[in-house]
Amino acid sequence: MEPTRLMLTLLGLILGLWIMTRFVRFIPNNRIGVVEKRLGPHLRQGLIALNGEAGFQPKVLRGGIHLVIPLNHVVHIAELVTIPQGKMGYAFARDGVPLQPSQALGSNSKANDFQDVDHFLRNDGQRGPQRLVLRAGTYAVNLAQFVVITEEKVYFLPLSPVDEGIIQNMAAEIAARDGFHPIVIKDSDDMIGIVTVHDGPSLPPGELIAPIVGSDIHDPERYHNNFQDADRFLWAGGMRGRQLQVLAEGTYFINRLFATVEKIPKTVVEVGQVGVVVSYTGEASSDLSGEDYKHGELVVKGCRGVWSTPLLPGKYGFNTYAGKVHLVPTTNIILKWNRTEVGAHRFDENLSEISLITKDAFEPHLPLSVVVHIDYRKAPLVIQRFGDIKRLVEQTLDPMVSAYFKNVGQTRTLIQLLQDRNVIQQIAGQEMKEKFARYNLELEEVLIGTPGSSPGDNKIEHILTQLRSRQIAQEQIETYAQQEKASQKERELREAEARARQQQALTESELSITVHANQGKAEYQNSLQKAAQIRALAEADAAKVRIMAEGEADKVRTMAEAEADKMHRMAEAEADKVHRMGEAEADRMRRMGEAEADKSARIGVAQAIAIEEQVRSYGGPQFQVIQQTMSRFAEAVQQSRVDVVPKIVFGGGQGQSGSPNLIEGLLSLLLSDQMSRQLKSIETPSPRPPEIEALRETLRNQVTM
Repeated sequence: MEPTRLMLTLLGLILGLWIMTRFVRFIPNNRIGVVEKRLGPHLRQGLIALNGEAGFQPKVLRGGIHLVIPLNHVVHIAELVTIPQGKMGYAFARDGVPLQPSQALGSNSKANDFQDVDHFLRNDGQRGPQRLVLRAGTYAVNLAQFVVITEEKVYFLPLSPVDEGIIQNMAAEIAARDGFHPIVIKDSDDMIGIVTVHDGPSLPPGELIAPIVGSDIHDPERYHNNFQDADRFLWAGGMRGRQLQVLAEGTYFINRLFATVEKIPKTVVEVGQVGVVVSYTGEASSDLSGEDYKHGELVVKGCRGVWSTPLLPGKYGFNTYAGKVHLVPTTNIILKWNRTEVGAHRFDENLSEISLITKDAFEPHLPLSVVVHIDYRKAPLVIQRFGDIKRLVEQTLDPMVSAYFKNVGQTRTLIQLLQDRNVIQQIAGQEMKEKFARYNLELEEVLIGTPGSSPGDNKIEHILTQLRSRQIAQEQIETYAQQEKASQKERELREAEARARQQQALTESELSITVHANQGKAEYQNSLQKAAQIRALAEADAAKVRIMAEGEADKVRTMAEAEADKMHRMAEAEADKVHRMGEAEADRMRRMGEAEADKSARIGVAQAIAIEEQVRSYGGPQFQVIQQTMSRFAEAVQQSRVDVVPKIVFGGGQGQSGSPNLIEGLLSLLLSDQMSRQLKSIETPSPRPPEIEALRETLRNQVTM
């Protein structure tokens, strides 16, 4: 009994566990359960079963333990959708009302709760990408009905193999538009946002910019909060396309599938400028320019056309796609007709000097400066008429000013053009002021420069050089005339001064004559007494000086005689010294000469004795004479280039063998004759001088010793 009961208990426990595993599901608190019913009627056409039909159920199971019927219900565990702070998530509905042909995104005006699928579908929620975005937070979303795309992850329940590819393409498109982050426009960047809406009805034909709608905060139903509420924007009458309304500084959570934003700089009108607006959009307006103005119409602010009221200095969030702002300077504009100079506004960068033809056929180039002012209230008229200021300068003012000064140049010669510059400038300022007023401009001043010649033409410089020379000559004449007048006046002044000085002297002399006459008489007697006294003193001083002079003269004479005697003795001693030195030097030179002569004589005698001994050793004087004769004969034959061996031999009466020839005879005769003469001279030598003989004997004795 007990084993059977134990077995039944175990079977009961196993059955209970099986029932619990099949009928009970546990869902963690960070997960949800999507219920899929397999058995039941199929009454509704769609993915979600709103009335208990078979299919995915609208409500999800939150964390906890839930009882389910096995085999009929399947619970798919899915994650909670989490959107980080400062980011956005996009929802894609798989079930709902189809989109209208003019729609790109599903409307959420009533079905605005993605966590309540039943409410979404029963309030005409539309399938497809939704206009409403999910802000930061955690959401329990039925992932069978909605696909939620975030930057970090895509939340969805896979239903078919192609779902994942479609969803990933949508996520890539949103990321390309930076759609997961809000639009931030910083005040430090001075930027505005231009909005382009991609959903809603199209613009009417001819319109480029969608007008501003639903921006009145007093009407909450129409206030779309700067395109962040797409349904209210469209309900207020908003249309797709680029919007006239711009976004200022701030942070905007705008669905990038609904609208994209382009940042552009603000329009800045500096001080000294106004901005003339040409609007490309707006309603038609009546003409405000007046009946006399035939060049266009001016409209009120906000209408299409040129606004009659310009923008004053400041910063404006102006949509440059809806119009254009022409900046017009209200300060003085300096236009320079000079190719080397450009004004501050650079409206004259294409202007050059005006080419003139004067009355005397010169062709100078005239530089010119014109100061113009534009009244800020007339700036719209100028823009309406000319389009912009540079076009006004190049197409109107340049031809007008050039023609005026060409006409002026033809009525004057070059010299008159140079000399009458101030007059021409004043007349031009007066006459051209009326012409400028026709174009709604105020002419302040006309400034004429110095005419110049074209490159390579120096005729004008020659004229200017002649004028300068003429002016210098005139100035010199005037200078000389003034100098002449000055010298004449100076001479008259000097004469008057001399006359005045002489008059004073005459007066003083007349008074002094009387004074000196009385003083002279008194001084005469006094001078006689002083003269006698001085005479006596002078005689005494003269005697004293004479005595002192005589003593001094004797002293000087004595010293001079002593000095002269000393100098005489020194001179005699010096002369005697020089004489003695001269005699010593002469004696030395004489002795050296005698020694040198004796040396030369001795050397000559020694050489003679040596030669004589050599002659004696060679066989005597006869042999020496023969040797010298033969040497001289050989030298003569060599110098005369006579053949020693004759080429032709002349024979005598005897035969050729043993018979002497002519050369041999001549040589024999010559040698015999020379020999006889030398021998005679040797045999009878000339007598030697006795001094030589004595020297020879002395040398022989010295050699023998």
